[in-house]
Amino acid sequence: MTILTKTQVAIRDVVRDFAQDRVRPHSQRYEAEGGYPAALFQEVAGLGLMGMTAPERYGGAAADYVSYALALIEIAAADGALSTIISIQNSLIVSGLLKDGTAEQQARFLPDLIAGTMIGAFALTEADAGSDAAAMRCRAVKVEGGYRLNGAKQFITSANIAGLAIVYAVTDPAAGKRGISGFLVPTERAGYVVDKVEHKMGQGASDTCAIRFEDLFVEDDLRLGTEGAGYGIALSNLEAGRIGIAAQSVGMAQAALAVAVDYAKARQSFGQPIIQHQAVGFRLADLATRLEAARQLVLSAAALKDAGEPCLTQASMAKLFASETAEAVVSGALQTLGGYGYLEEFGLAKIYRDVRVCQIYEGTSDIQRLVIARAL
Repeated sequence: MTILTKTQVAIRDVVRDFAQDRVRPHSQRYEAEGGYPAALFQEVAGLGLMGMTAPERYGGAAADYVSYALALIEIAAADGALSTIISIQNSLIVSGLLKDGTAEQQARFLPDLIAGTMIGAFALTEADAGSDAAAMRCRAVKVEGGYRLNGAKQFITSANIAGLAIVYAVTDPAAGKRGISGFLVPTERAGYVVDKVEHKMGQGASDTCAIRFEDLFVEDDLRLGTEGAGYGIALSNLEAGRIGIAAQSVGMAQAALAVAVDYAKARQSFGQPIIQHQAVGFRLADLATRLEAARQLVLSAAALKDAGEPCLTQASMAKLFASETAEAVVSGALQTLGGYGYLEEFGLAKIYRDVRVCQIYEGTSDIQRLVIARAL
């Protein structure tokens, strides 16, 4: 079991108070409106949540990954879609720039990203290149002074509100996955086109888009890393990304279980609270146990990352177990409320919609099992 430090507990509690006070009461309105006010991102950034593990010189919180996981759990407990935006901002955008960006690129983009005045998008997936990222078709052709990007991307989170997109494209078609390069693309550039904001089952406040590039020019100094290193760069952030999605799964399940427990204590049936009926009490006991196991897997993977140890297998285990456990917990919570659980006003329906995608993005459950099996 991961024993939290006083600092980690303090971070968790501050984020919990903020999330429950400033986010949760408006969560359904954000979903109906399809987004968040820009000021909310800056409030989130004011707590250090847009650059939790980034150094202080760029405005980051310089926190550890356990604190990051705890913070995401609390944000997700208030609003799953907001936790998705924060997770990508931290684990794929800010961390990607810190790991592979030049000093000039970091100075140019990190302050705005960490301050919440710029949102980042991670453009890797294509219609025919999801789990098999090496099958991508988006092209970046070398021209004088830079590259011309042409192609399309699918399922890109925050693509409609982003000020910066990290885009992966093929620079050498004959080299396979070693012919993929990464680029930092300011979204105001001519040729950046949002084709469609998808209408999704859940997480409606977090836009997910189909985008394309029409002869978009990026200078040489906006390439992320060396030419041909893009595939490795994209995969190198999987540890933090999967820890993040596992954490948000725990957070949403935590919120659902709390609703069910409160209801079961208050609801009377046959002269006593229904939590005292074994059928209900045992169900909640099982859900609570599974949720705690998922939480410990997440915190253990985060602790390994803080120690500088390889943890891709542990991150995949945490993501697999937490995401599948979360759906089961939310379903069990809904069942506990019976017909009331099926009504929007009790909040479980929204959590149920929001949590389902956690088994899909940042690597499907099948991909997690493949990673774990290979490690065996």
